[in-house]
Amino acid sequence: MQLYNFFASGTSHRLRIALNLKGLDYDYVAVDLRSEEHLGAAFKELNPQGLVPALVDDDLILTQSPAIIEWLEERYPTPALLPADANARARVRALAAIVGCDIHPLNNRRVLIYLRQEFGCDETRVNAWCRRWIDEGFQATERLLSQDRARGGFCYGSQPSLADVYLIPQIASARRFGVDLSLYPEILQAEQHCLALPAFADAAPNRQPDYKAQ
Repeated sequence: MQLYNFFASGTSHRLRIALNLKGLDYDYVAVDLRSEEHLGAAFKELNPQGLVPALVDDDLILTQSPAIIEWLEERYPTPALLPADANARARVRALAAIVGCDIHPLNNRRVLIYLRQEFGCDETRVNAWCRRWIDEGFQATERLLSQDRARGGFCYGSQPSLADVYLIPQIASARRFGVDLSLYPEILQAEQHCLALPAFADAAPNRQPDYKAQ
């Protein structure tokens, strides 16, 4: 397998975590978003959207991190990223969707470039925009985590799940935009449990071969 990704991309980060949790080896192929390599003809042959990540497995080309992670879960079911119980799966998917559907799309690189170029937003206003939507999603996540008294430190239960796969990259993004994470002790507890595992620690942006300080 070849993973086409960028070290600082949240969607790439979550996919690296999922692959690591599954114990799968892959070739790391860096796509430099800063030089707009993702918009070039070569990469758009893989993904016409020009977005990372893309996963190539022999002749199969997969795009969109939710679809790729679902494929991984079906193709490599052990260890599972979703609980066996249907009600629990719905809860985990909902936690993941807060990040994947409600926070990340509004903080996506394309959106931030548009805010700068079309609306003349400076970095102070862009960062305020990002904090606004991260805080809204994290407030809901924090409350949901606090309601689950049976959870074992992770977002759900005593093992990492799809919810953790989505949450950890979003925490990294929150720090980059100056979010006050002290407001979210349950989220920080989940992060602490996750980062104690090599699958999460090794997926961090600063451990990737294309890492450059931002």
